[in-house]
Amino acid sequence: MMSVSVGFWDLLIVAVYLIFIIWWGVRHGMSRDTRSYFLAGRSMPWWIVGLSLFAASISSTTLIGQSGDAYHTGIAVFNYNLTGVIVMVFFLFFLLPLYLKSNIFTIPEFLEKRFDKRSRYYFSGICIIGNIFLDAAGALYAAALIIKLILPEADLQTVIIIFGIIAASYTIPGGLSSAINAELIQAVILIVGSVVLTVFCFREGGAYLSGLLADGDFSVKLIRPLDDPSTPWLGLIVGMPVLGIYFWANNQTLVQRVLSAKSVDEGRKGILLTGFLTLLTLVIIVFPGIISRYLFPGLEKPDMVYPNMVMQLMPVGLLGVMLAALLAALTSTLSAILNSTSTLFTMDFYAQLNKKADSASLVKVGKVASLVIIVLAMLWAPYIGKFGSLLKYYQEMLSYIAPPVVAAFLLGVFGKRVNGSGVFIGLLGGLGIAVCMLFFKEMIFGNMHFLLIVPYLLTASMVIMVVASLFFKKPSPEKLENTTFNMADFRQETTDLKEVKWFRNYRFWSLVLLAGCALIWVLLY
Repeated sequence: MMSVSVGFWDLLIVAVYLIFIIWWGVRHGMSRDTRSYFLAGRSMPWWIVGLSLFAASISSTTLIGQSGDAYHTGIAVFNYNLTGVIVMVFFLFFLLPLYLKSNIFTIPEFLEKRFDKRSRYYFSGICIIGNIFLDAAGALYAAALIIKLILPEADLQTVIIIFGIIAASYTIPGGLSSAINAELIQAVILIVGSVVLTVFCFREGGAYLSGLLADGDFSVKLIRPLDDPSTPWLGLIVGMPVLGIYFWANNQTLVQRVLSAKSVDEGRKGILLTGFLTLLTLVIIVFPGIISRYLFPGLEKPDMVYPNMVMQLMPVGLLGVMLAALLAALTSTLSAILNSTSTLFTMDFYAQLNKKADSASLVKVGKVASLVIIVLAMLWAPYIGKFGSLLKYYQEMLSYIAPPVVAAFLLGVFGKRVNGSGVFIGLLGGLGIAVCMLFFKEMIFGNMHFLLIVPYLLTASMVIMVVASLFFKKPSPEKLENTTFNMADFRQETTDLKEVKWFRNYRFWSLVLLAGCALIWVLLY
């Protein structure tokens, strides 16, 4: 592992940033009731929603994982971002209005409104486990990698504990409002810092990247052969969209930011802002990962590519700013996970078991839950290093968890015959299949890429849900109100939007965003 000495001013900048972000988060916290603590009072404008969502989405798997994957396999990893942007458009068109109209606190709560409590408990439990052992632990592990680069003698577990305390110090007292307001600062630092790092990276190795693009090198191609070990082209069609829907439309950590929007229109504009910022990650994360092949040849551990760029390229002073930007991404993700997971536990389990609990009691339970969650993540984080890389660890686990849940949401929103019993049977069946995959994957699918396995799990779950639903009565009309897509409402909105100026029309900007994705695919085909 390469280590670099960090100057006094760099360390001072990082220390000031950490102190400031804790103070800022605590200062803007709201915890007087459940609506303010868990949903920031549902009062956020679009630009706050967008920046917060972007900061929360730029997790360890994005900064460290994607740059590392680009270093080893090329820019094909950016397909996840492009597919994610398309999913964002799908989300803001069809799912977001239903989420806000149904007045939910959690995404699993939507499943109860559409189906029944069994599906809510199942999905909430899956989310809590995933948030702790995938997301929160991954963010802590990534932060520890950075500090180990600066201070190789530092104890991994100690570093993890310190960062857990930093994120918890403002998230637990102030709730979602603290997390979002901290994320605003973190988003700005992250974007500015990443742009500065990209400039230095291109200055040192821009000619290398230009040569690869001019020669049509395989490493700068987005579309790969079917047997490609990183991202086979068919996986872009049948696998990535499923994982994208789970990540962007079913993920409490991210969707909770959108639920804080003061209206459907503000939520949609916030998602669009996140989409445009996500396209920029090609230049500020993926391309620098490619250039690092030239700058830092022979790195064995993919997770060390981005930290090495930060440590080797940035001069004194700016190094401190970039370290603050990198830590901003990790702490913002961790605070987002903490708040969303405590919301899941409090609203989906405790509030359901204790119907007499008042708003103040629920807030207290949420704070205690956050404390337990961060402790569990601290204990698990050191073991993530055994999975090879953060990106591989996250994507492999997600490919088993996501398909049954996505099947439930798609059938629930766009189908009116599936019912609670059928969906619950399908969720359990999908979970059973996923567990079998962990032990018998090679026996069933051989060395097939996990993206190509995802549609099999999705289809199997859907078939079970549809067939099982036929053995039970149709859902009642109230179960379909504000939980299913209505074509008449969509047509009416189309008519209403004709009176809206083009630059205020979310559908216009959605088309621009989709055109941007198509252009990138064409240029880097």
